[in-house]
Amino acid sequence: MSTITHPPLAASCAQTTAGLLPWNPLAEEIAALLMQVHEVQVPPRIIMPLPEGACLFCMPASDTRIAMTKLISFTPANAGSARPVIQGDVVVFDVLTGERCLILDGPVVSARRTAAVSLLAAQRLAPNPRGPLLIVGAGVQGAAHLQAFAAGLELEEVWIASRSRSSAQALAKQAQALGLRAHVADDADDAARHCPLIVTCTPAQAVVLRHAPREDAFISAVGAFTPRMVELSPELCRDLQARGHIVVDTADAAHEAGDLLQAGIDVPPLPTLGDVVRKPWPRPTRPVLFKNCGWGGWDLAATRLALRQAQGG
Repeated sequence: MSTITHPPLAASCAQTTAGLLPWNPLAEEIAALLMQVHEVQVPPRIIMPLPEGACLFCMPASDTRIAMTKLISFTPANAGSARPVIQGDVVVFDVLTGERCLILDGPVVSARRTAAVSLLAAQRLAPNPRGPLLIVGAGVQGAAHLQAFAAGLELEEVWIASRSRSSAQALAKQAQALGLRAHVADDADDAARHCPLIVTCTPAQAVVLRHAPREDAFISAVGAFTPRMVELSPELCRDLQARGHIVVDTADAAHEAGDLLQAGIDVPPLPTLGDVVRKPWPRPTRPVLFKNCGWGGWDLAATRLALRQAQGG
């Protein structure tokens, strides 16, 4: 086993970290990690409650060459202030020498690896991957999913729904800058009639989507990552299970997928993204719900790519 060459780099700023994580290579690295999952260790993430509904997340992971941990603070009380709601870092170590070899901006890693997981799922599972795309939620994850899907799919059109019309309009301008036709939707359920691709990435404090009428619908539900959080109505989840497919990102969704748990769906038997990557999986012709809860392995994939990029390939 060779020792890692350590680049003289601490990529703690958001812009530098983003530059180390291009969308399509990141989706490919996530797929590669799922093919090598026997070499990967991902302990359960630690979620430590803090005052005022805040949490500290600790997500370690390792493979045969690197060990990393992501430390993230989630502070809802910062919403609407100059302070970010999510802050933190990813620290990467050489497993042979114990040396720290890279520091990445934690929120950027979270945003990009989450959107890249949705992108990989859409590339493999979306019945109609050309869109149009509906994004429900115009925050950091909404912007990340817009960029990822624009880079990795043959999109031409996007619809955006948000509680804040000004945020939706700002994200629509980003879409136009990417060469897409963009619309601000007043009602997500109405917009879903036009859009076979749907991403929900809200704070998951209330149901934001109740219907997915299209037979070629693909939904990546991102916002809810605890049993109490929810974005999709229970009726929608049960409907998609009855007439289509539900795929979860990892087996950890069994105790994290609030949308599915509140719908009374038995999560452990559901296929995972790893099953899709590792087995022959024909493109579905019926609706698909992909539940994207998050996993430390996605951060490990991101750090593997970032380290190679920092070393020049």
